Amino acid sequence: MSEISVAEITRVQELIYELKVEEVMVRDVITCSPDLPISDLKELLRIKRISGMPVVDADRLVGMISIENLIQALEQGALATRVRDHMTGAVQTVRADDSVVGAVTLFAKFGYGRFPVVDAQGELVGILTKGDIVRGLLHQMEVRWHAEEIERYRASHIFQDIESDQTGLILRYRVVQHDFIHGGEASSKIKRALDRLGAHPRLIRRVAVATYEAETNLIIHSVGGEIIAEVRPDRIKITAVDAGPGIEDVDAALKAGFSTAPDWIREMGFGAGMGLSNIKACADEMRLVSTVGVGTRLEMTFDLQ
Repeated sequence: MSEISVAEITRVQELIYELKVEEVMVRDVITCSPDLPISDLKELLRIKRISGMPVVDADRLVGMISIENLIQALEQGALATRVRDHMTGAVQTVRADDSVVGAVTLFAKFGYGRFPVVDAQGELVGILTKGDIVRGLLHQMEVRWHAEEIERYRASHIFQDIESDQTGLILRYRVVQHDFIHGGEASSKIKRALDRLGAHPRLIRRVAVATYEAETNLIIHSVGGEIIAEVRPDRIKITAVDAGPGIEDVDAALKAGFSTAPDWIREMGFGAGMGLSNIKACADEMRLVSTVGVGTRLEMTFDLQ
């Protein structure tokens, strides 16, 4: 077994990978105009009991103003100035359809207290704080705990009804290069299939996390590929295969934190270099073969017996 025990693959880890920002964000966003006087901003923050808000001009997000900005303005005796004079104009946003794990990475990277949430058209649709993520995770953990209690009486073997003839199930999912909108669909579908078959929730979490990481690697680093899930009475095997460009240094790629992702990928909250390490922690066996200019084949095996 790998360095991290199965028991450490928690519900929280699974949920961070599965949940979308839109499932935990606050939709009723308090905003202000860039022309709002700083004196009025002071009262607005006090009355609403918040520490910052998006700045919107004609329904367009133009900045963020925080209590830190307000304090600086007060120290300068600038009560007669306006929000536009003190706001942060270069706004880092998150997409509503981004994964929570991507948002967590951005919080760690920038150290901000909140992020405006925008839709595919760039319009403001919500606000996200670390507290929102925690509350969303706790709610989903409670929901899933009840679901697992209902399912816990199921047979421990997911192929109890067809074990005698060693029948298996093979699932295939195409993954497109840089298609972050549909990223995670393969892992989610495999998770649902295992759940319907009655697999143990802990096993499902391990497979889902590892498959998500492999799927994300295909989206970021390859020209596109395929996720293949083979479910058999004694094991589950997940294979991620692509046709290039291949990994130049496999040993380096296996080290935690090593990444060749470009800056624009990192700015989206991906490419931290932990994917293969997380896969290794989840799977009972992992095999990686790659040839530059040919492609990469990653096999992950999960024992059922």
